Amino acid sequence: MLSPIELIIKKRTGKELSSYELDFLVNSYIDNKLPDYQMAAFLMAVFFQGMNDREIQYLTEAYIQSGNKYFFDKQTVDKHSTGGIGDKVSLMLAPIVAECGAYIPMISGRGLGHTGGTLDKLESIKGFKTDLSQEEFRNTVETVGFSIISQSNELVPADKKIYALRDVSGTVESLPLITASILSKKIAEGAKNLVIDLKVGTGAFISNIDQGNELGRLLKSTSEALGQKTEIVLSNMNSPLGYYVGNGVEVYEAIQYLKGKKIPDLDELTKHLAVKMLILSKNFDSEQEAKRNIDKAITSGKALERFARFIKAQGGDDKVCEKPQLLPQAKYILPIKAKETGWVRSIDGRNIGYSLMHIDSGRKNLDSIIDHSTGIKIKPKVGDYINKNDIIGKVFCNNKEKGTQTANIVTSSYFISENKVSLEKIILKNHRGEHENNNFNQ
Repeated sequence: MLSPIELIIKKRTGKELSSYELDFLVNSYIDNKLPDYQMAAFLMAVFFQGMNDREIQYLTEAYIQSGNKYFFDKQTVDKHSTGGIGDKVSLMLAPIVAECGAYIPMISGRGLGHTGGTLDKLESIKGFKTDLSQEEFRNTVETVGFSIISQSNELVPADKKIYALRDVSGTVESLPLITASILSKKIAEGAKNLVIDLKVGTGAFISNIDQGNELGRLLKSTSEALGQKTEIVLSNMNSPLGYYVGNGVEVYEAIQYLKGKKIPDLDELTKHLAVKMLILSKNFDSEQEAKRNIDKAITSGKALERFARFIKAQGGDDKVCEKPQLLPQAKYILPIKAKETGWVRSIDGRNIGYSLMHIDSGRKNLDSIIDHSTGIKIKPKVGDYINKNDIIGKVFCNNKEKGTQTANIVTSSYFISENKVSLEKIILKNHRGEHENNNFNQ
């Protein structure tokens, strides 16, 4: 009979765990035979000792086998982001890629650590459901072209439970745990092809290129060992993505983008990922052809129409696409002012992410109630020039005192240089070597 404490000690001392031992730990936890404190101890042991490639594959398989799997006859493709500030890319990417002929079954997550969650954002739309049945999920993918849902108790329940525990046990950044969490969902959902947006920078879980390359290697090798074709894209998370951070306001920005509003960093990243997805799933033979169809999907308004169909199919009020005021509205809008004059040298994205807790209900765990109306708008990126006392953003809040605290936190998250700082690229093309900007290696 296996002993949980012996397995915890075994991993704590750096020894390899077998497939049988990892199955035992995972199944014991989801069967409520292993208490939270022991699983948290195991997660911390993994955090410090790591796992080799075999163990990561075993753990991923244990997650997958803990529940059901979806199968689609179609050539499916999905995208996953490792998380960043203002990352609402899935909201635009899925309808664009679906309009170009792909099928996207997407199981997404909620806020984790300092980052927001796609499901939390979608739930700011009145009536929107993320907990679809297997039949509803399949039908939405096949009729709309994509569906975005939460993990059910039947689909990767091990990851769902452990995901929540990672958030409150200080083990979010563990590369083996990140790998198993991402891939178990993406394989179980039925996506035959996967593009991973691996974010690197001050607002991401991964802060430097070396870590990014290692996580990319683990994701690709584990995914392909389990039969899924995968491509990794490293992207810049030294500045928040787009201009808005917060649930309802990010949905608003996504809708504005689908209406044709130019948002440079979001536009570049969304289209880059869309091309990768469409080529990987063999919808187009060339990048040029894919790009033409992506542009057409946006400029024709068809991608926005498909997003509205998706909202309606999952119980939400699709009128929000034409009337953004139907999204939750905060009572107050407070200014965010620059504290210095100069070029933005760096931005503490994590600090900005956590600042939302001051205006939200305090998102301390996955069961917290979220105030979908709160958020911030912040425009300057790394390399931009600002003047002291310029209004560089806004806080959307329902409590002026908390809103003022948030504005101060955001202001203090900007670090200014007297010397000119180069604007940064969103796609890190040289992802196997050193990036040209040293901010990634600080």
